[in-house]
Amino acid sequence: MTTSPLLQVRLSGTGGQGLILAGRMLAEACMSGGRYVAQSQSYEPTSRGGVSRSDLVVSDGETDYPLITHLDALVIMDQSAVKISEAFIDTSTVIVADADLVPEPPVGDFCLTRLPFTSEARRLRNIRVANVISLGTLATLTDICTFEELEEAVGHLTPSKFRDKNLHALHTGRTLAKMQTT
Repeated sequence: MTTSPLLQVRLSGTGGQGLILAGRMLAEACMSGGRYVAQSQSYEPTSRGGVSRSDLVVSDGETDYPLITHLDALVIMDQSAVKISEAFIDTSTVIVADADLVPEPPVGDFCLTRLPFTSEARRLRNIRVANVISLGTLATLTDICTFEELEEAVGHLTPSKFRDKNLHALHTGRTLAKMQTT
């Protein structure tokens, strides 16, 4: 039996920002919570700098269509990725954007949170953890998965020498989100 998607999520930015890995982390977190996940990804042929995205369709059972048709949640990590998602945004979409790299986020009647993911990653002395910071924020602001499920997935999919730094980045994202909502 097929079911309708519960959530449709996109992580978008540019190549080199770790969005495909972040999508895998989020997918694993959702699956560990007992949900089904269809993940697709797209990136331009340039290794760094081209538009990149990771899409997830999350449901309680097998879905009849594994690609997004609208967005419940959207992470935008670079200005160049704004346009690729505009057609999928509606009033119920939760958008999380990097305040440093997305000076002109989408405009509309939806929930938009802009936070300094890149600045925080620099503060942590590793620009490459901005993706994980955004995941911590996303999990805190939505019910895509529990923070604990995501924490376990990040720990599992991160090489041991980077695990502590990525877990710290995940908690930084949660802290940023909590500061935003208080």
